[in-house]
Amino acid sequence: MKSLLLAAALLVPGTALAQSQPYAMPGEDKVDPYTPSNHNAGAKPFAGDGMAKAFHGQDGIRRIVETFVESNYADPVIGEIFMGHDKVRLKRTLFEQFCYILNAGCNYTGRDLPSSHKNLGTQQADMNKLVENLQAAMRKERVGFHAQNRFLAKLAPMHKDVVDR
Repeated sequence: MKSLLLAAALLVPGTALAQSQPYAMPGEDKVDPYTPSNHNAGAKPFAGDGMAKAFHGQDGIRRIVETFVESNYADPVIGEIFMGHDKVRLKRTLFEQFCYILNAGCNYTGRDLPSSHKNLGTQQADMNKLVENLQAAMRKERVGFHAQNRFLAKLAPMHKDVVDR
């Protein structure tokens, strides 16, 4: 019975035992313990399903994230920021974040933005290039200009948690 209770405690979010375990999915590097929460996404989701539809649902969001992450890693200007970081985890948590904010039926399980971007040395010019890469990924997915702008406006306040200097 004790082992059953221990196993249950390990699986229940919010328990001390669950929080002491690193939160990583198979294939990802382990990370320091934290409490997953949609609040960590950095913005509240859009109301209704209009934005999710404009981004072609979860499949479209996944394609955007794939293109976006790959272009950031390959980018000669900002690529070095991403080297040495877990690309598998980044794709998963960025998908969750975008999907949650676009109200496409996801929860965000990643860390909060200040702690996940701490000591990366990201400058405003790096952030500008990042936005350009996101815009290119959204254009490739044929997301309308108005929907792109609404999404970027939702993300814009997060720069204070990402830019170090």
